[in-house]
Amino acid sequence: MPATPSRPPRPSVTRRPSRTSRTSRQGIAIGAGIVVAAAVLGVVSYTATKPAAPSGVSASDGPVAEVSAEPEAGVYPELAKLARRDAADPLAVGRVDAPVVMVEYADFRCGFCGKFARDSEPELVKKYVDEGTLRIEWRNFPIFGEESEAAARAAWAAGQQGRFWEFHSAAYADGSKEEGFGADRLDALAREAGVKDLDRFRRDLGGDDASAAVRKDQEEAYGLGATSTPSFLVNGRPIAGAQSMETFTKAIESAKGVAKREAKEPKAIESAKHDAKQGTEDPK
Repeated sequence: MPATPSRPPRPSVTRRPSRTSRTSRQGIAIGAGIVVAAAVLGVVSYTATKPAAPSGVSASDGPVAEVSAEPEAGVYPELAKLARRDAADPLAVGRVDAPVVMVEYADFRCGFCGKFARDSEPELVKKYVDEGTLRIEWRNFPIFGEESEAAARAAWAAGQQGRFWEFHSAAYADGSKEEGFGADRLDALAREAGVKDLDRFRRDLGGDDASAAVRKDQEEAYGLGATSTPSFLVNGRPIAGAQSMETFTKAIESAKGVAKREAKEPKAIESAKHDAKQGTEDPK
């Protein structure tokens, strides 16, 4: 009998955002043109398969996302617009013009996020990012308390010196989460990541810019109705949980096919217009 599948655990204390935060999140949803934004990552649950819980992580039963056999089923075009495609974004990897963008909302204290970071992400980078198909854009989504917040700000600070992904790898190394994310530990992770100016790192970590950047990512995730980590958007397709490589591969290949088809359509239209024009011209 197969093991009972599960989903990422939610924080033990429910976060109650302020009225200002709720208003901000509503603005994000409306601005993106998503009338049902608060339910988007919940909507995908009814067609769900579920990943096995990673070692050492307790989890409760519950559904997460499945990729449909229909290429565009489960895809929300407005959500695809949340890809920033900012060439100066240190929390992203891959070509700015890659046909597929995967937005990842994650927490450094999340066991499922660590599972994805160790087991799946390196394969996705090797298979799709390196050859130009995929761009991965990280969003800090700390939901497990003060140390989650601190780790998110520290990751952002490392990114200001071009070492975000090295910090990401160190923070998600097997057993790293168990050591916590106190101030001394964050310094150690920064050193491990190759951050050269630790004084600047500490200033950046504690500064208003770090807090604002993390809050912006949080608001975006909350505006989508995300309540657990990791959560993903693949060209507007929501995926919840540390799914199997097969699930991510299907989503990326599907998005790649749609993008390829859409790229051909303008050329076909122009060609048809040219042929029609040529057919109406009198021969000389």
